[in-house]
Amino acid sequence: MPDKTGPYKPGTPCWVDLMVPDQQAALDFYCDLFGWQGEIGPPETGGYSVCLLKGKPVAGIMKAMNPDGTVPDPMPPTAWTTYLATDSVDAALKAVTDAGGSVVMGPQDVMDLGRMALITDPAGAVVGLWQADTFDGAGIVNEHGALIWNELNTGDTRAAADFYGSVLPLEAVPTQLPGAEGYIEFKVGGRTIGGMMDLAALPPGVPPHWMPYFGVDDVDSVQAAAVRGGGSVLAPAFDMAAGRMAVLADPQGGRFAVIKANTQEQPE
Repeated sequence: MPDKTGPYKPGTPCWVDLMVPDQQAALDFYCDLFGWQGEIGPPETGGYSVCLLKGKPVAGIMKAMNPDGTVPDPMPPTAWTTYLATDSVDAALKAVTDAGGSVVMGPQDVMDLGRMALITDPAGAVVGLWQADTFDGAGIVNEHGALIWNELNTGDTRAAADFYGSVLPLEAVPTQLPGAEGYIEFKVGGRTIGGMMDLAALPPGVPPHWMPYFGVDDVDSVQAAAVRGGGSVLAPAFDMAAGRMAVLADPQGGRFAVIKANTQEQPE
């Protein structure tokens, strides 16, 4: 079932958002690509856009700005941020620093929606933490245009497994999927909720990062549409153990993957 109701279990990716120099251009690109509906939000939320798919929240897009509302100089790179659910942001942040990670932003309350923070793991990958109040996160997953997978790419998978396992109830185990030897799955309560891959499999110079995957019905047609919309192809559509996928970048450089999965897991 693609509709998501109720809170996400701690450790589960529950939301993604994108920070960009040109918010309207990003909205135009992703709404055209995935069939989302979205507009620049009100001033009291800093203009934050909650994009909808079939009337349910699927992702956020925000303009890059400093806390005081000024334009950053230099402008930070355009990037998608994955948020992991937690029962307590404050407790998780203590575990983060104890385990060698750093706090980038927060903790802070987001109106009555929840409490959040941004951290970097010891290798430098940025990830968010979300403690839900009235907003659980993505309301629809695992179908065309919706979040289906979140993946950590890092240079030391063993160290990353130790770090995330000490911060959240995440277990890292080698996949049993034939043809995907060496891939690591993140599990919560025995259920696969994401994955991890060694940076050695990627081009030299790619830094540690979390990347969102969006489900699509036809990878090749979405790849072509992204190019028509001014995006670029980082890894052309190819078949692999979990399905057919491509790695793309939006016109402002935000990286994401699209996949038509052979099987689909429902986050909880």
